Amino acid sequence: MGAKKATAVREAASRDRAVYLAAAWCLSYPDQDVLERLPLIRSVLAEHPDAAEDFAPVLAQLSSVPPMEVQARYVQEFDLGKRHALHLSYWTDGDTRRRGEVLGIFKQVYRRSNFLVDTHGELPDYLPMVLEFAARVDLDAGRELLIQYRPSLEMLRLGLLDDKLPHSLILRAICDTLPGKSPADQQAVMKMAGYGPPTESVGLEPYDPRLLPLARS
Repeated sequence: MGAKKATAVREAASRDRAVYLAAAWCLSYPDQDVLERLPLIRSVLAEHPDAAEDFAPVLAQLSSVPPMEVQARYVQEFDLGKRHALHLSYWTDGDTRRRGEVLGIFKQVYRRSNFLVDTHGELPDYLPMVLEFAARVDLDAGRELLIQYRPSLEMLRLGLLDDKLPHSLILRAICDTLPGKSPADQQAVMKMAGYGPPTESVGLEPYDPRLLPLARS
């Protein structure tokens, strides 16, 4: 590899790590720890102004809205329903028996890194956790999980976009680090995932027809 190409690879990796770490914190519940990290998030993104633009609306919201209000908004949008589910395998496997096996695969990836990954009581497919793992522990392994669950990321992005939430820009920044262009709509995401129209559902009745029909008996 030539020196110029090696430099470009390092710069791309640095940018991706910055995006993943900033996204991990911005998509997490905005408790006091997250709010105290706002200057650090801006510092992480400072060297990558193109990516920083996608984070600006959420960072502005976190820094200007009273903490209790911003926390209540987060709970409303991300915790009280599944419309903006941050658990990657929910979009592909829903609440089915197969999902337990999938979650075990995430755990195996973390274990192979030889780092102790504290899940803080979250399921291992929780997007902020996957992003922080990619940023701080194993960029390649974390990116592979993101690539594998690209359809989940895209469905989440489209859902946030439909509801006019600024977090959709953060999902766009994440997807921009992955190969290929983002699909324009839900049908294109399903095509990306390799599935046609759903013919059978497994497990609980989906709350939303946008759930990807990847789970099969």
